[in-house]
Amino acid sequence: MSNALAVATVTQALALLIEHNLHPEIDMAVSVETRKPPSDPPTDPTITVFLYQVTHNPSMRNNDLVTRASDGTLLKRPAAAIDLHFVISAYGEETELVGQRLIGSVVRTLHEIPVLPRELIEEAAQRPYLEGSDLADSLQKVRFTPTQMDIDETSKLWGMLNNTPYSLSVVYQASLVLLDGHQKPVPAKPVQRAEVKVLPFGAPGAPERPVVGSGGADAADSGGVGPVEKAAVEKAAVGTGAGTAEAVEVGTAGVAGATGAAGATDAKASGGGARAAKKVAGGASAGRGSGKSSGTSARSRTRKATGGAARDGGRTGTGHGGGGGTDGGPSGADGGADGKADSARPGDGKQS
Repeated sequence: MSNALAVATVTQALALLIEHNLHPEIDMAVSVETRKPPSDPPTDPTITVFLYQVTHNPSMRNNDLVTRASDGTLLKRPAAAIDLHFVISAYGEETELVGQRLIGSVVRTLHEIPVLPRELIEEAAQRPYLEGSDLADSLQKVRFTPTQMDIDETSKLWGMLNNTPYSLSVVYQASLVLLDGHQKPVPAKPVQRAEVKVLPFGAPGAPERPVVGSGGADAADSGGVGPVEKAAVEKAAVGTGAGTAEAVEVGTAGVAGATGAAGATDAKASGGGARAAKKVAGGASAGRGSGKSSGTSARSRTRKATGGAARDGGRTGTGHGGGGGTDGGPSGADGGADGKADSARPGDGKQS
C-alpha cells in the first residue's frame, strides 16, 4: 500500500520500463513521453504513455468497508483499490514503419516483464514532482495486462480525444494499486498475562465428555456387546422361549452366540453333551418348520429336548458350557409350562 502519489509513479515507471527495453531491436533515438496523444502527430520516433481511465478494482472494492468500531475508533487503515488503464501510442516515419516497430517493442517488453520492477519505481520516484512516493515499499505489486478492444470500443476511446487523429496503439491495464488513508489505527494493547486452565471432565466449569458414536459407548459398557446383542441377552435372561430363540439367532456376533458356541465346544468333549446339543438344535428347527403341530407333541418334544439339554449341560458343561446348560434348564421348564397355552394357537416360528 502507498500514498496518493502511486498513480503518477506507476505512469512514470511504465515509461521508463518501455524506454530501457527498446534495444537492441530499435537502434534509433526514441522519445518516450507521459502525455496525451498529440493532435499534431510528430515525425520523429515517439511513444506516448497516456493514463485515460482509473477504475475501482471489483474484487477489492469492498475489502475495507468496516474500518471503525461503534465508538468511532479506527480499527483498520482504509485503502482504496484501483486499476489504471493506459493507451500507448507510437509515432514515426510511416514509410519506414517506425510506429509498427515501436509497438512491437512495447508489446514484447510488457509480455516479458509484466510486473513493474522495484528499481524502476525507485528511479521514477527521484523526479522532483514525485518526491515522497512510497510505492517501492508496497507489498502489493503492479502487474500489466493487455486489454482487448474491438473497433467500436477503440473508436469511442479515440472519440474522447478531441481533434486527435488515430495512431497505432495498444491498451494495457495496471492492477493492483492500493492508496492508503492518512489516519492510522491505534495499535492493539499487548497481552500482559496469559492464563491456561486444565480441568478434568466432570469438574466445575469443565466441558462435558464427548459422546462416542451410537453403539460405541454401549459396547464399551457391556464389554464389547452392541445394543442389539445386549437386548437379546436381556430377553434370554427372562427365560421366555421367544427370547431364547432370538438370542440364538442374533447371537452370531454377540455374547449369546459366544456363550452358546463355548458351551457347544465344551459339550463336544463328552458324548452326552453332543447328543443334547443336537436335540436342542433339532427341537428349534422343528418348532420353526411346523408351528401348527399339536400341543401334546410340542410338550413332549420341548420337555425332552430342553430338559435333557439342561441335565446333560449341568453334568458335562464347564466354564461357559456349564452356564449354557444351566440356562437350558429354565428354558425347558418354561417351554413345558407354556405348551398347554400354545397348543391352541399356531406357532409363530420362534417358539419351540
